[in-house]
Amino acid sequence: MSKIPASVHCPASVAFSRHALARLRVIIPLLVFFGIAALLLVRLGSGDPSLVPSALIGKPTPQFALKPLDGLSTSGPPGLSSADLRRGHVTIVNVFASWCAECREEQGTLMALASDRTLQRQGVKLTGIVYKDDPRNALAYLTANRNPFAQVGTDRSGRTGIDFGVYGVPETYVIKGDGTIAYKLVGGISEANRPALMAAIAEAGRP
Repeated sequence: MSKIPASVHCPASVAFSRHALARLRVIIPLLVFFGIAALLLVRLGSGDPSLVPSALIGKPTPQFALKPLDGLSTSGPPGLSSADLRRGHVTIVNVFASWCAECREEQGTLMALASDRTLQRQGVKLTGIVYKDDPRNALAYLTANRNPFAQVGTDRSGRTGIDFGVYGVPETYVIKGDGTIAYKLVGGISEANRPALMAAIAEAGRP
């Protein structure tokens, strides 16, 4: 009787190890995926939208030149450009749209920022970017809800929003006087996150 080659025989412990290794190769990527997903959910659901990171913090604003919203009267020059954000004073840039429900909810807070005497004395300007919106609808929205912005630019294509790294509207950016992005808030301004926004504005105004 011929002998069976040793390579044919596989000890039970070795077979079990190979099976366990194969299962780990499937399980480990799933664990990593769910871990990342859980982290994002915790951050997004923590009530602090500013926890969403931005690669542009500490960097100059992207180059842009947006046309004004026709028919809208503003206290500042018509339209909005990156050059307007390098005038030596802190600028708040709010990205909004008439079709955005959360934008309507933060409108009162924006009006309060626009009339804040302390911010006015510091030279802080509140500006707006109309994001992927019909200009007629945006004009009707600001006319009905009052306009808090000193300048407004229209980004109908969304190109400038993409360059800023906009996730969705509303979003608010704090820009230093030299055009550097100091802070980004994803989501509407609320009583919960307004202190962090005000602290960022104060910090951005320091030499």
